[in-house]
Amino acid sequence: MKIYLAGPISGKGYAEVVSIYQGKIDLLTSYGYDVLCPMTGKAHLKNEVNFVESGYTYPTSTNHAIFERDNWMISQSDVVLADLSNSGDRVSIGTMMELAWASAYRKHTVVVMQSDNVHRHAFVLESADIVFINLEDAFAYLFHLAKGI
Repeated sequence: MKIYLAGPISGKGYAEVVSIYQGKIDLLTSYGYDVLCPMTGKAHLKNEVNFVESGYTYPTSTNHAIFERDNWMISQSDVVLADLSNSGDRVSIGTMMELAWASAYRKHTVVVMQSDNVHRHAFVLESADIVFINLEDAFAYLFHLAKGI
C-alpha cells in the first residue's frame, strides 16, 4: 500500500524537515507501506535554513515541478497522511492543495491536528476521512490499516 506524506515545510530548514519526514518514513515502512514523500529529489536544498513558498530554480524544485510531482505522487497513493500538528500560526497552502487533490482523487485521507489548529476549517474537516489530534493515534490506526486488523 502506498502512502503520501503531507505537511507544512515553509519557514523550516532542510535538516528539520528531512528529520521529520525520515522518522515517519522509517515507521511507516516498518508497517509495510511504500512511502511517497514531497522531499524526494531535493537533496540540493540541504543548505536551506528557511524554506520559502516559491521561487526555487533548480529543475526538481521549480514551482511547476513541485506542483506536478506532488500531485502525481498523491494520484499514485492509496492513503494520504497530512500532519498539521506542528504548523504554528500560518496556513500551509501547499498542504491544503495536497488535501484537495487527495479528496478529488478519492484517496483515504488521514489528518492530524489539534482542536485549536489554524487549519481547522470546514473544507479541511470535510476533505479528511479521519482526523486525529495526535500522531500516535494516527500511526496506531495506520498500523492496523496496513496489517488489515
